Order: sequence, then C-alpha cells, then structure tokens
Amino acid sequence: MKEIKNLDEDYIQNLYIKIGQNVKRIRKEKKVSQLSLAHAIGHKSVTVISCCEICHKNYHFNIEHLAKIAYVLEVNINEFFKDI
Repeated sequence: MKEIKNLDEDYIQNLYIKIGQNVKRIRKEKKVSQLSLAHAIGHKSVTVISCCEICHKNYHFNIEHLAKIAYVLEVNINEFFKDI
C-alpha cells in the first residue's frame, strides 16, 4: 500500500481542474448557463459554478455538487471524471 504523504499536491489540484473542465464542457454541451445551473442545484449566484469550473481560489466541486449537477444535466456522474 502506498503512503499518503507521497501523494503530490499538484496531482490533487489537477484532478480538481480536470473535473471543473468536464463540468464546464458538459454544461455548455447542454446549453445551460452558469446561473441556471447554480439555481438548479440550490445556489443564488453563479459564484460556486464559475469558481469551481476554473478552480479559482482553490474552490472546487464536492461530491454533493457533482451529484446534483449530474442529476440536473441528466448525465452519469462518471462523465465528470473522464480523462483523469
């Protein structure tokens, strides 16, 4: 078994970035705005979506966000983990 201390922080950051890119790509394919998506998952502004899509200030989607987004966009949650 590997030791967690050997896990590179850049690896985790790159995961967050790729997941954000996948959410953005799918959202755009579905022609859904950031504001519409934010409202659909229970937020009042685009801040959560816009920051998480680009990992701004280290904001990233959590599993609850991803589950809700997958549900409203009608995609399998696995789609957010493609090419990782």
